[in-house]
Amino acid sequence: MNNKTFITQFLLLGLPISPEYEHLFYALFLVMYLTTILGNLLIIVLDQLDPHLHTPMYLFLSNLSFSDLCFSSVTMPKMLQNIQNQDPSIPYGGCLAQIYFLMAFGDMESFLLVAMAYDRYVAICFPLHYTSIMSPKFCTCLVLLLWMLTTSHGMMHTLLAARLSFCKNNVVLNFFCDLFALLKLACSDTYINDLMILIMGGLIFIIPFLLIFMSYVQIISSILKVPSTQGIYKVFSTCGSHLSVVSLFYGTIIGLYLCPSGNNSTVKEIVMAMMYTVVTPMLNPFIYSLRNRDMKRALIRVICSKKISLN
Repeated sequence: MNNKTFITQFLLLGLPISPEYEHLFYALFLVMYLTTILGNLLIIVLDQLDPHLHTPMYLFLSNLSFSDLCFSSVTMPKMLQNIQNQDPSIPYGGCLAQIYFLMAFGDMESFLLVAMAYDRYVAICFPLHYTSIMSPKFCTCLVLLLWMLTTSHGMMHTLLAARLSFCKNNVVLNFFCDLFALLKLACSDTYINDLMILIMGGLIFIIPFLLIFMSYVQIISSILKVPSTQGIYKVFSTCGSHLSVVSLFYGTIIGLYLCPSGNNSTVKEIVMAMMYTVVTPMLNPFIYSLRNRDMKRALIRVICSKKISLN
């Protein structure tokens, strides 16, 4: 009890960067962050400007881009500030805010990947009923419901973290306020927090992953019933980008939270967290733009229409 104190701020461990390379890494991360912002904004703007992209798949994709943009913005500006100013401190309220937004936007990406997998499943397995099943009203209501669920889940974990007492050690072993790292600093009992993480983690990540897996099993079995080169090409052309994003998203989560840590557990967790919070949101726009003909055509149409309007 004597070790308990009122924590007004936490200290972020930051990235394991040598002082002579700080300016180089600052420039690198700044470029990555700007690329993330511009890439995801491009998808959102194209979805709004091009009527050909007003489909359920691109409704989910634009929300995914918005989620990635916000998800990266929760951690990157603070990390860049810490590298530049050598100030690792973050206020107690700011730490809780990071937890809330990271949970909300991270959960939203998981849910949207399921929605996109279901969209591909309906499009390939039930093409004649696609427009009636994936109606604009249904898709809009689904997206609104997902946002309500993710924000509620983030608020739940934030309120549970706010009730904890912390000891004199206030160093968070990461470059942002990770919930798992924060719980390790708590002096009070974290049983409820750990239990809710276990239960909700299964609902938010494991069940969606299984639903995505089941969707693709159904898609593959449907294609194999009528084997043809055109059918196989259709699967890869419509699902290739989504599968790439799913692999990247769940691969980093498995590496960060499920794989056992070795002696350099802190460094490993920081590197995997960097992949999860920085690299993945940056790569998603490239995956969907470079491997998606609809996005390329939409970009060309928007550019051509702007040129015509200027002339």
